[in-house]
Amino acid sequence: MTDDSIIEKGGVHTNAEVAVDDEAELARMGYKQELKRDLTLLQNFGISFSIISVITGIPSLFLYGLNTGGPVVMVWGFVVVAFFTMLVGLAMGEVCSAHPTSGGPYFWAAMLSEPKNAAFASWVTGWFNLLGQVAVTAGISYGCANFISTLATFNTNFVPEPRITTGIYAAVLISQGLINTFGVHLLKYINNISIWWHAVGTTALVIAVLAAAPTHQSGEFVFQKFIDNTGVDGVGWSERASPAYVVVVGILMAQYTLTGFDGSAHMTEETHNAAMAGSVGIVMAIGCSAVLGWFLILGLLFSIQDLEGTIGSATGQPVAQIFLDTVGEKGAIVLMVIVIGAMFFCGTFSLTSNSRMMYAFARDGGIPGHKFFHKVSKDSQSPIRTVWLACTLSFILALPSLGSSVAFSAVTSIATIGLYISYAIPIGLRVVYRKRFVRGPFHLGAFSYPVAIISCLWIAFISIAFILPQANPVDTQTLNYTIVAVGIVLAYCMGFWALSARKWFTGPIKQIQEVEGTDQASSEVVTEAGESDEKRP
Repeated sequence: MTDDSIIEKGGVHTNAEVAVDDEAELARMGYKQELKRDLTLLQNFGISFSIISVITGIPSLFLYGLNTGGPVVMVWGFVVVAFFTMLVGLAMGEVCSAHPTSGGPYFWAAMLSEPKNAAFASWVTGWFNLLGQVAVTAGISYGCANFISTLATFNTNFVPEPRITTGIYAAVLISQGLINTFGVHLLKYINNISIWWHAVGTTALVIAVLAAAPTHQSGEFVFQKFIDNTGVDGVGWSERASPAYVVVVGILMAQYTLTGFDGSAHMTEETHNAAMAGSVGIVMAIGCSAVLGWFLILGLLFSIQDLEGTIGSATGQPVAQIFLDTVGEKGAIVLMVIVIGAMFFCGTFSLTSNSRMMYAFARDGGIPGHKFFHKVSKDSQSPIRTVWLACTLSFILALPSLGSSVAFSAVTSIATIGLYISYAIPIGLRVVYRKRFVRGPFHLGAFSYPVAIISCLWIAFISIAFILPQANPVDTQTLNYTIVAVGIVLAYCMGFWALSARKWFTGPIKQIQEVEGTDQASSEVVTEAGESDEKRP
């Protein structure tokens, strides 16, 4: 087998043949091949794997996890969340295989709706996905800046102030933007490095802290210890309401971590054998991240030396304190560099995914200035303008942190709900209009319908859970502003739609109306699930 051939169902196909098939599939959906199709399945997987980045999400919310449920919720909550997230990923993968395009969820929503409702479904999905992606990029890169600030305090007199951290954040975003502008041809190689950095780096980190830790916490502490520090005045939600309430809001750490896997879908127009690779990339990223994330949580929890000292660490980061307590200052610097490097890679590819979604949405007229932003650089075959749009919007989201960390947390908290709502809409439409669904090569057969239903129910559950108050008592300083952020998005979507967008936004715009040799008709078959799906001939 040579490098110029790949295996597909039915035999061996050359890369050239697959490229023709990919372009024909894109043309079937009405689009020209404008982006450079240069990614393999491994690299497509690497995009989502790097964006999920368990070594970014878990350290960023480790303090939240310790205070809101403690080890028992962190450990078992991650298992439960990983299971349901995998179901969401499988349901998304099935839809992605049927419609492998950079638009991702917003394109799927249009294709799965009744024609009269397609534009509205696409509009709402697109804006939730766009704003969720911007918030994720902001949260990741600002978290990177926070860890850089923390590292700068080691053995120095440096005091990280909000304005300094925001300046570091700007530098991080600019450098990530420059990579996505001038290093597009290097992204696939950086992606390969990122995959190994996350896998080997996380494993090495866990082994290092476990091996060097003077003492280890007991299995009872790690797997059964419940902590409720949600009470500002000492009375937590477990006392005021129920321990179950703390468990529900405590799974935010796990769900936030396992977010962003739609990156594989947004990169399908740049991936070979996209109808299969995008879907497999989503599922592989969730599976590998789930295993690696659980391993990381266990390693950090077993290595805690002093629980109170870790929670109240002067560094402001419990994970940094665990490093200092186990491997010493010099070792902690090395481990912090591993974490910061992973966060930087994570933010870089989040920006890549974000820009591709914005490009696709602009191509269909969905964002202001779409005629400007949907242009692709001829030199790099990359949407450079939306790269910097994504950078700008992400930086703006961080500005409230100069005056209030609560305000910044409120803005970034919409990332989880915003993205998952954009995932739920097309999955839900796939259930409601299942007879219209034209399945691709990746499908779930008899499990398709129940997996989609359970996925929608889970997303509905977390969307309610994560707008609940997280600290007691509730006042202006402790209010969970996520409901405000979600409300703003809904108000914008519905208001702008009613006042203007409904008159001109028609959903995905076809660049190619008819493609020679493409059979627009589909034959109807009965799937293993017993439902009447359409299958592409």
